[in-house]
Amino acid sequence: MLKIGKKHSRGRRMMNSQERQKKVQPQEHPRDWSWPFWPAVPLYPYNKRRTLRREIVKDTIWTFDQLQGILYTIVPIRMTVVKLWAGGLLVYAPVAPTTECVRLVNELVAVHGEVKYIILPTSSGLEHKVFVGPFARRFPNAQVFIAPHQWSLPFNLPLSWLGFPQKRTQVLPEDSKQAPFGDEFDYAVLDINLGRGSFAEVAVFHRRSRTVLVTDSVLSVPEEPPAIAQLDPYPLLFHARENAFEAIEDNQANRRKGWQRICLFAVYFRPSMLEVTGMVQTFRDTFQAPNHSPKAYFGLFPFRWKQNWKHSFDTLRGNGRPFVAPILQIFIFPQAPRQVLNWADKVATWDFGRIISCHFDSAIEAVPRQFRQAFAFLEKKPLACEESFGSSSQPLVEEDFKFIKELEGNLVRRGIATPAKEKI
Repeated sequence: MLKIGKKHSRGRRMMNSQERQKKVQPQEHPRDWSWPFWPAVPLYPYNKRRTLRREIVKDTIWTFDQLQGILYTIVPIRMTVVKLWAGGLLVYAPVAPTTECVRLVNELVAVHGEVKYIILPTSSGLEHKVFVGPFARRFPNAQVFIAPHQWSLPFNLPLSWLGFPQKRTQVLPEDSKQAPFGDEFDYAVLDINLGRGSFAEVAVFHRRSRTVLVTDSVLSVPEEPPAIAQLDPYPLLFHARENAFEAIEDNQANRRKGWQRICLFAVYFRPSMLEVTGMVQTFRDTFQAPNHSPKAYFGLFPFRWKQNWKHSFDTLRGNGRPFVAPILQIFIFPQAPRQVLNWADKVATWDFGRIISCHFDSAIEAVPRQFRQAFAFLEKKPLACEESFGSSSQPLVEEDFKFIKELEGNLVRRGIATPAKEKI
């Protein structure tokens, strides 16, 4: 009887341990990943968004990664949380406040104090803007600071109509010293008037950790797929295939290959190493493909990669150096080259050692000269960068810009976009 009693006692202890584990790790339940407002920005993974938290600077800076994409071209979207010296937290570029995400933030709140400030560092990034209101409602004591000249389509609506808390939202002061967190942070606002809207980005410098936070202005692509993309590797494996007939096979080599091709898709839209098959051939291959499930887009796979596609990725990566995305190099920054260079020069006066971007890789180990070098495409005679990532001075493959440049030319001819201004 004694042995039986011990056995039952052990069993109860095991059950209690399992129950405690479930309470500690509620993120394992799919309900915690739910995001019911996904139709506002209908991007993959739609109504299920995982969140991964990573500590960048011990007890000081954390990143929160989620995913977004189209046709399995998935890239991380990132929120950064910084501990304030006096206690409390500052949140830069909120992501979807799912139950899992809020729980991970509240774990920091329990140790470091409440969320005091929320910053929306862009005026044009809908994928960032759409989360600010819902996130702010989960942290009702936080003040919300936004980049200037917010706008919406098809009509410019009041901020409160866009979900921003009316009594807690204000535009960032022009002078960072006037902000309530100005004793610990500097920031520089880039605000480009595009006629029908604006492109604004706020770079924030946390002096104590020597870290710069940016949204879209510069990025870096990692060679290996990020952890958030490997929670469900299907998109990586989908793009690792050579054709519609190849089976999905999960291994690290395929995950890496799929990720690198996704980077080329996401950055260039239609890279030069990609061949788009004709409509007749595409449908013929689709009907003959072995997998016609909705998950596999019914066998649709309308492209093939050239053998030397890896060269384009290696040049894009440039050993991890920061660079400006081609879409900004062609469409946005040439509209105000002097303004952009002045902003980059100001950021480059800060004494930082790392950059945290809202997309792709993070953190990027880089110094001010390397940040400034990323904007050399706006100059007629760019200065050489004294410090580099080895091959970082190697320019992106010009042929990969072809699709974006053709798109720009069509928009200019139709009067939708304006021609680029001359380099400085």
